[in-house]
Amino acid sequence: MLVIDLRDLHKGPVETVGRLEPADPAFEGLGLELDGPVEVRGRLQETGQAEFFWHATLTGRFRGACRRCLTEITYPFATDVDALFSANPDAADDPSVYPLDQPVSRVDVRHAVREELALSSTGFPLCREDCAGLCSRCGADLNAGPCSCTVSAETN
Repeated sequence: MLVIDLRDLHKGPVETVGRLEPADPAFEGLGLELDGPVEVRGRLQETGQAEFFWHATLTGRFRGACRRCLTEITYPFATDVDALFSANPDAADDPSVYPLDQPVSRVDVRHAVREELALSSTGFPLCREDCAGLCSRCGADLNAGPCSCTVSAETN
């Protein structure tokens, strides 16, 4: 449940557990390559008049190309999220606050999932820390061993 009814929050903190598939509209336009669903586990609680604090963990896998050798890879992510949702008009300009429209009847945490996931993704993944990359001259994958071109021989 990632859209929480305000009536449930008046009873106390609410567990937020859900799964967003890669094709979910929440991720539209981000350009993220997800390798499976994003798992969301958190807790939302009321902290004041129309103000709510959400602590959660997002887990899943990204898909991409190694920045050095261009090998297709998948790599896990686990991101902790602390987000404040508020209907207070004075907080609307604060970039760390997710604004809520008045009258508040529900809190949709998917907006925070989208933003926090975009912030946690890396555009430059590595297949491994010691990736040797590609030869700048012939394009050979140097992880498979040295190539035989002049550039490789000069740098070794």
